[in-house]
Amino acid sequence: MGFMTTKEAVQKWNISERRIRQLLQDGRIEGAVKNGNSWNIPVDAVKPVDKRVIKAETINFIIDLDESYFDEVDKLKKKLDSKRPIPKETLRSLEESINLEWTYNSNGIEGNTLTLRETQVVLEGITVGGKSIKEHLEAINHEKAILYLNELVKEDNPITEWNIKGIHQLVLKDIDDENAGRYRRENVTIKGATHTPPDYLKVPELMEKLVLNYENWNDFHPIIQATLIHGELVKIHPFVDGNGRTSRLLMNLDLMNHGFNPVIIKKEDRLEYYETLDKAHTNSDYTDFIKLITKLEIEILKKYLELL
Repeated sequence: MGFMTTKEAVQKWNISERRIRQLLQDGRIEGAVKNGNSWNIPVDAVKPVDKRVIKAETINFIIDLDESYFDEVDKLKKKLDSKRPIPKETLRSLEESINLEWTYNSNGIEGNTLTLRETQVVLEGITVGGKSIKEHLEAINHEKAILYLNELVKEDNPITEWNIKGIHQLVLKDIDDENAGRYRRENVTIKGATHTPPDYLKVPELMEKLVLNYENWNDFHPIIQATLIHGELVKIHPFVDGNGRTSRLLMNLDLMNHGFNPVIIKKEDRLEYYETLDKAHTNSDYTDFIKLITKLEIEILKKYLELL
């Protein structure tokens, strides 16, 4: 069996070296052996679940959850990981199905009227009568954005302002090229929300701070980290249009970077989704939003396991 150093574990698990050393001292990393002043960590060691997520304010956020809240989702992920590598054809079929549902639902939340079947037809290169060019482009662009995420995950790319703009550029490609991949230069409101986004002049500074803060969230469970990056991006609302789709893509990029599956927020659940987001923005309370995303991650993990 091979071993890795603490620095290699930092890269693999995307948590700080200080936190890894604390976990080692606490005996939380199974099979780790101390060798002088350094540690040998088994290459197949499982990233410990962070038990510090706990009914507290965390960097201005309220997360009111029991420490064992993520036990079920982590257990399912471990079970799925044990079945890897998934046969190529099975994996391709699963990913095609998920990408279609993801595209249909994410666009549907924003008002796109294509049905699931119509979305599939558009992605196969066929024009649907009675539907606008914009709706066709939204489906095509979203699928291209998913493919871009897959490339970022393969190349182990971190979340950066450049990558966020890259995702947004694909979302609005040929729909609004002037604003695609560019921060807004005007003030906006979020329809139906209590929260008002910040002045556009503050957006560049807030986005820079968001990416810096994101690095401080590494100690939290990946689902918490993913929900925070989603919620805080929407709170800033850095783009004129496409913020929702971009934030959901970004959340799933973070989940995928941590070995989880992308979640699908369903069109019919958008009221619950909007309400949990608004609570996060107005009260800094992410508890319900985290619960929603955890439930969806459990659903997608079970879907994979049922087919394997």
